[in-house]
Amino acid sequence: MERASPLSSDGIGLRIADGVAHITLDRPGKKNALTQALWSLLTERVEAAARRARVIVISGAGRDFCAGADIAEFDSLRSDRAAPEGVAESPTAFAAIRECDVPTIAAIGGICFGGGFGIAAACDIRLASPDAQFSVPAARLGLAYPVEAMRDIVLGCGPQMARLLTFSGERIDAARALDIGFLAEVVHLERLEQRATELALTIAQNAPLSVAASRASIRAALSGAHEDRAEAERRAQVALRSEDYAEGRAAFRDRRKPVFRGS
Repeated sequence: MERASPLSSDGIGLRIADGVAHITLDRPGKKNALTQALWSLLTERVEAAARRARVIVISGAGRDFCAGADIAEFDSLRSDRAAPEGVAESPTAFAAIRECDVPTIAAIGGICFGGGFGIAAACDIRLASPDAQFSVPAARLGLAYPVEAMRDIVLGCGPQMARLLTFSGERIDAARALDIGFLAEVVHLERLEQRATELALTIAQNAPLSVAASRASIRAALSGAHEDRAEAERRAQVALRSEDYAEGRAAFRDRRKPVFRGS
């Protein structure tokens, strides 16, 4: 069992226990809105967690998930002259979540707006409390979403709802988000973190190479890209040749719980 002390004073907490990394967006007074420095730190936290854990859970401190980018920085970082550098960190964080080597779960309470929606959309599985509210207000700010981040939204919501959300900037509640398939489950706020942890532990106890192969196959099925299909086939072969596959068969035969090592 591996444990790490929380690191929360810098705005992005990281704790690892039992193969599960818990990343906490920790600016509750700002509804967990992220500065550019914190977007960069989120990327670092995700990359570090993926090296040390089998599953990552991302949540927000307090009652809200994330209000997106800190609007206080917009004038200095999102002016025409600063735009190429100023908007670079959030898409990098989305990519780190989307492309990391382990499954990711978003546990969403309260506000999930803009970049916070992007974080959630980049995750593999999304759980939310009934009070969660979702919005992509880019059109109300004159901003444009990068293509890869928009792809996450389209895959998470479907093209029709992606258009509604991004063109209008309207909010939807957790029940609607569940109905359109953006959420896997709606859980009472008091149980949200517990449920996310339970699900993460279930995944962490399964064969990591098999989970990775499934993630790759799903990605290939969604993208249709030749390189994604090749990667999925490669990962499938790795899983089939692994010691974990032998362990799974032996555990089934012996009627015991398997112990998977990711090799």
